[in-house]
Amino acid sequence: MFKPVMWVRKDTQNDNMFWPSDEFKKKAWVKDESLYTEATKDPAAFWAKLAREGLEWFKEWDETYQWKPPYYKWFLNAKLNVSFNALDRHIKTWRRNKAAIIWVPEPPNEKERVLTYFDLYREVNRFASVLKSLGVKKGDRVGIYLPMIPEVQIAMLACTRIGAIHSVVFSAFSGKSLQERMVDAEAKVLVTSDGYYRRGKQINLKVEADKGVEGTSIEKVVVVKRVGLNVNMVEGRDYWWHELLENADNYCEPEPRDSEDPIFILYTSGTTGKPKGVEHHTGGYAVQAYWTTKWDFDLHDEDVFWCTADIGWITGHTYGCYGPLLVGATMLEYEGAPNHPQQDRWWSIVETYGVTVFYTAPTAIRMFMQWGENWPSKHNLDSIRILGTVGEPINEEAWLWYFNKIGGGRCPVIDTWWQTETGGTLINSLPGIGPFIPTVAGRSFPGTSHDILDETGKPVPPGEGGYLVQTSPFAPGMLRNIWKNPERYKEYFRVYGEEYYYTSDGARRWDEFGNIRLTGRVDDVMKVAGHRLSTAELENAITSHEAVVECAVVASPHDIKGEVPIAFVTLKKETEPSDQLKKELIKHVDATIGPTARPDRIIFSNELPKTRSGKIMRRILKSLVRNQPVGDTTTLMNPESVQQLKEEVGFKG
Repeated sequence: MFKPVMWVRKDTQNDNMFWPSDEFKKKAWVKDESLYTEATKDPAAFWAKLAREGLEWFKEWDETYQWKPPYYKWFLNAKLNVSFNALDRHIKTWRRNKAAIIWVPEPPNEKERVLTYFDLYREVNRFASVLKSLGVKKGDRVGIYLPMIPEVQIAMLACTRIGAIHSVVFSAFSGKSLQERMVDAEAKVLVTSDGYYRRGKQINLKVEADKGVEGTSIEKVVVVKRVGLNVNMVEGRDYWWHELLENADNYCEPEPRDSEDPIFILYTSGTTGKPKGVEHHTGGYAVQAYWTTKWDFDLHDEDVFWCTADIGWITGHTYGCYGPLLVGATMLEYEGAPNHPQQDRWWSIVETYGVTVFYTAPTAIRMFMQWGENWPSKHNLDSIRILGTVGEPINEEAWLWYFNKIGGGRCPVIDTWWQTETGGTLINSLPGIGPFIPTVAGRSFPGTSHDILDETGKPVPPGEGGYLVQTSPFAPGMLRNIWKNPERYKEYFRVYGEEYYYTSDGARRWDEFGNIRLTGRVDDVMKVAGHRLSTAELENAITSHEAVVECAVVASPHDIKGEVPIAFVTLKKETEPSDQLKKELIKHVDATIGPTARPDRIIFSNELPKTRSGKIMRRILKSLVRNQPVGDTTTLMNPESVQQLKEEVGFKG
């Protein structure tokens, strides 16, 4: 039994501001403001110091940072291997027999798997040997279309070991989505599985994989037998993972990689057009993954870190694979749904395995709020000492619920801002420094710099909102290009000029100390009667009402006002929808933001359409209110919600 410790203390002047406790600061890796001062004086020298301390290099760099707008490079001409840094150097130490991955299957009666660093080292070496035997060479692309099983990390690290470039595709994406990504990447081999479990059902993944390889350059398909389904195996093309490993060499020499060699391509979801392959490079990505993992989550050797993101997203890459393994941490991986067999599955896992650092999305938190606090209250969550959020701005009510009901009012909430393009977290409070403020992410990670500009390119004063940009030197883990499409890459540097990376996110300068509040995507900004309104701020206002658990706001065209906000609202279980409640919510918005932000329409819904990662598909909601085709719904966790909303909206498209 863990003894609960107060890791935070309340600000004496502000009930909604928290600081690390003295006990936390004693333990924390970073507890001194001087780190920010050092990083600001010479960011390149700062990152060079971190690169030497965090990783082993086969050859050190000739130049730390080079900026030739709009391209930049880090650790020029240095040589390293990320697989070596994540595995080989750990097995030379006591971590050899430390748990690297604790894998929890969805079926409650199935036993977990624990892979030590030595176990993982052996499996990666063997699969790296398999890839080489299949003709994969340095620079070749390998597609990975796997569920949340340890073979996904093994496949990623095996690619990294031999210098192949992996491209992971979310396992809930359709075969068509897989196909367009594999065509663009010109992949040579695909790694997939027969299936996986989701809410107690066996999902046949091989059927979608077969669709995905049609018309591509893929020559070989390696299939993990996860479920035991009777799947179609094409002779000469398809091979069982376990059979290939039987005769594989037990050691594969790690290939030295140039710091600026690509390590992986990760495609955006494609919901707004043709997916773009964001390209990350080896040295800078590894350095940023190492230090953001260690400092943001204050990871120590005794911690058990659980990032709930699917491996198909950048969060899964950096904080569900590379970051934790580079620092030698123990990470937990769960295969299935958060509500199988019932709504306390996640909290049961936290209690069973003593999870100490828990990282999830605001949408998941709001989902748990809707289910009720009785589910987490069934379990002892005292092992948790740090909570994290990722994926979108978190509203105040969800932040406080997470802080109080999951963290017991004693754990810092690290609200992280970053993107697929940034490779790792870039704005948040560090656990040993703080402050932790609901809806305020924090400061730029040491060694990076952000600004908030108005439409003319001038910095906004504290309290004002604008457009978030990053300034050179850009973070080491940032994207280096868009695969085969440099023009799309250059778009990031066109809005304010080449000296600024344009994030497409809105932000508000919170105070003179550099704390930043994110307000959502700029394309989620409405112009109502000439007034600019952030949908995220309106959502935050509506969810602050005691009856509301979740809300999504989209803009609908209006003949007079140009655009008007439409609010889709999910209520708490004990609350009945009514016209009176709609009026009450509108009054609440008037009081919180002002009449300009008043929703033109409020639509109550039991469920909002979400991806498997928990993100609300606002694209679909926009289509519904505009009577336009909703498009592909195969990636939705709950496609049935769309039909219900069509009836509520009066959809005629």
